[in-house]
Amino acid sequence: MRIALGADHAGVTLKDDLARWLTGRGVPFTDFGTHGGESVDYPDFAAAVAHAVASGAYDRGLLVCGSGIGMAIAANKVPGIRAAGVTEAESARLGRSHNDANILALGARLTPPALAREIVTTFLETPFEGGRHQRRVDKLSALDAASAHPQPRD
Repeated sequence: MRIALGADHAGVTLKDDLARWLTGRGVPFTDFGTHGGESVDYPDFAAAVAHAVASGAYDRGLLVCGSGIGMAIAANKVPGIRAAGVTEAESARLGRSHNDANILALGARLTPPALAREIVTTFLETPFEGGRHQRRVDKLSALDAASAHPQPRD
């Protein structure tokens, strides 16, 4: 499994912690930045990771900002992305098993490093259940396709 990793200035410290942890576990990843504490715009990094995942070059993405909310919103603008902003492991499990979430968004101001590692472990190890959930994910994909070709309103 290849992971795309990204953060803004508020999330860079947690991102770097997760990068060291992924390295220790032998999980291949690419760090799309940022690489310092200077103020940057989270949509830029969310877009880079989201496009990398949507293209199929990466299996999953991990994004970190202050709350995780902005990164999730920005990533979900990219067709094919199902980003989940998560603050505990059970939501990560449900996001993967029911929604086939392919990007996890964490909030560095809300999530201590040990909890973040637990959440990421759950996110990476939980398979998508398919079954009744597949038709719902298919409907999400249909929404992506429809937004690419919007119909005029009367």
